[in-house]
Amino acid sequence: MPEYRRVLLDGAAVETVREGDELVAGDGRRVRAEEARHLPPVAPSKVVAVHLNHRSRVEEFQIRLPDTPTYFHKPVSALNSHGGAVVRPEGCVWLNYEGEVAIVIGRTCRNISPEEAGEYIAGYTVANDFGLHDFRDTDAGSMLRVKGSDTLCPLGPGLVTDWDFRGKYLRTYVNGELVQDGSTDEMQWDMHYLVADIARTITLVPGDVLLSGTPANSRPVRPGDVVEVAAEGLGLLRNHVVTGPTPVRADVGAQPTESEEVVSTALGGDWEFRGVRPPRR
Repeated sequence: MPEYRRVLLDGAAVETVREGDELVAGDGRRVRAEEARHLPPVAPSKVVAVHLNHRSRVEEFQIRLPDTPTYFHKPVSALNSHGGAVVRPEGCVWLNYEGEVAIVIGRTCRNISPEEAGEYIAGYTVANDFGLHDFRDTDAGSMLRVKGSDTLCPLGPGLVTDWDFRGKYLRTYVNGELVQDGSTDEMQWDMHYLVADIARTITLVPGDVLLSGTPANSRPVRPGDVVEVAAEGLGLLRNHVVTGPTPVRADVGAQPTESEEVVSTALGGDWEFRGVRPPRR
């Protein structure tokens, strides 16, 4: 399966093709994949994410899926890349990983059927839909700061074409320990359905990204942690968590909170522990 990566090469953004352990530019320049400075593999005009899709995640929260999927938007300023630092702002505590598969649009599409959707998909990449749950009490509806804060949308390492999404594992590791172990077969709504659903009213253009949902066991990570997401056939996306250089401003807007809603969501919906659990910092 062809894999395309965007990297910084001699100071410029260059599209390369992976050949074994090397990335090859169109003019023949080569760089070792492990030594390359990666960029997000695509430059989307928008990133749309489904709220819940994997059945193990739904069971973990002890809820029922709606009849149809619901979505939120991550601004493109949240984009990050393989090897990039994910920033937990100073004063925030509840930063969660969410390993996912990202769908990348290849052709402009609007008002298509699920059966047609595959013709409009360029390929797939790995994503980590990080969530800053400290802002969940105020942004639970839009998820804007929860999911859209800077650096919270790593994609990569490359765009893989001709990938069959059926029956593929999806795993997340923190500091080398397996923490999420799911499958694309858990998805209530597959990749083609998601594309067709969004394209009913929103025109999707080449490079646009749809995040397809995460399996159970999203949990908080801390500065210093290394988070890796592996999707079968798509590769491994690696990022590390750092503390932001400045605290969230206290003179404007809602402040980070640590309510039971925040804590229980960050810890996987363990509502039975409300009020009997010390804060984790």
